[in-house]
Amino acid sequence: MKFAKFNLGFYCLVFVSHTFSQTTSPKLNASKQDSSGKDIIDVLKFKRPVDERNTSRKNAGKARVSLIPFVGYTLQTRLAAIIAGNVAFYSDNAAETNQSAIVASVSYSQNNQLIFPILSNIWTRKNKYNFLGNWRYYKYPENTYGLGGHTTSKNPTKLDYSYILFRESLLRHISNSSVYAGIGYNLSIHKDITQLNASGMLTDFDLYGRPKNSVSSGISFHVLFDNRGNTINPMKGMYTNITYCPYFKFIGGDNNWQSLTVDFRKYFKLGHSKNILAFWSYNWFTFGSKAPYLDLPSTGWEAYTMGRGYIQSRLRGKNLVYAETEYRFTLSRNGLFGGVIFANAQSVSDWPGNKFTTIYPAIGSGIRVKLNKYSGTNLSIDYGFGIKGSRGLFINVGEVF
Repeated sequence: MKFAKFNLGFYCLVFVSHTFSQTTSPKLNASKQDSSGKDIIDVLKFKRPVDERNTSRKNAGKARVSLIPFVGYTLQTRLAAIIAGNVAFYSDNAAETNQSAIVASVSYSQNNQLIFPILSNIWTRKNKYNFLGNWRYYKYPENTYGLGGHTTSKNPTKLDYSYILFRESLLRHISNSSVYAGIGYNLSIHKDITQLNASGMLTDFDLYGRPKNSVSSGISFHVLFDNRGNTINPMKGMYTNITYCPYFKFIGGDNNWQSLTVDFRKYFKLGHSKNILAFWSYNWFTFGSKAPYLDLPSTGWEAYTMGRGYIQSRLRGKNLVYAETEYRFTLSRNGLFGGVIFANAQSVSDWPGNKFTTIYPAIGSGIRVKLNKYSGTNLSIDYGFGIKGSRGLFINVGEVF
């Protein structure tokens, strides 16, 4: 098997002075949040609203906001200014209502890369409806490494393009348990795709098809089970989301093709401690007619931070399978600091064949700093090691999964 060498990413945290909170504490159902101990707000002695300390009610409509600016650096992006954060709130005071969350960040790099994702998970009264959103805009020069599992990190293909993603789904509660089903719309647009370092040799991008623009437009169908309660930092429970999406020419797409994703997560609280054992499996398949090159399953292009230890886009193919486990533990009695250790593995199908013949494993560890004890929001700083020199630092507001 051949593996990648990762360009080391280094992020420097500048300050956390804009982290704040504006609501009462939740009373979670499947994943009751422990609001004891200290967070950054307590340490920096920011004024906390009096009603936030009242844990007897949720105060529907009041937002808890966590915001952090920092400076990033990678060999690919060079310096980047980043603002990341999330908003947690309840749409209703009913005990059954899950906490809703909107997560967003804005990054601008020295290489003129603009990255702006917004992820939302919103619950209505008593969890009758669940709105799931994934909106993104990227102006994004990036290195790609070809198709299949036998590619190397040497002589990558550099592409430049603008990327617009709009995914919005509405799911409805369909049983007495935490089962939901629904429908959504997916739109993926890549504009002005340019290969910057063409050397006269045919690349996988050339051989697969080299369009100037690509559009995928489809109707998605979802089945969801989610009883975690807190989606920002689950303490126990399970999440399963199965999404089938056929893409069609008649609603604006370039080709008729199909995708299927199966996202499974399980969380175990260990005894009477605050330690958590978490499992994640993400499987992403395409079939039917040919999907656009930049819409194929690829490392780090799902909605979360898949593949810690490898650079984004390191693997790309018609199908991708991924598994990860993480152990989360406390480091300080007051809950301000915690730690994690994790291991993951991923594989993509070969091209032009379609067999899985390689595995890319990674391990790593990280620290957690409590930004908001009422929403459970942590600053996550992780370092992952892949195979043959692949490594990198990953910073996130909230848990990876």
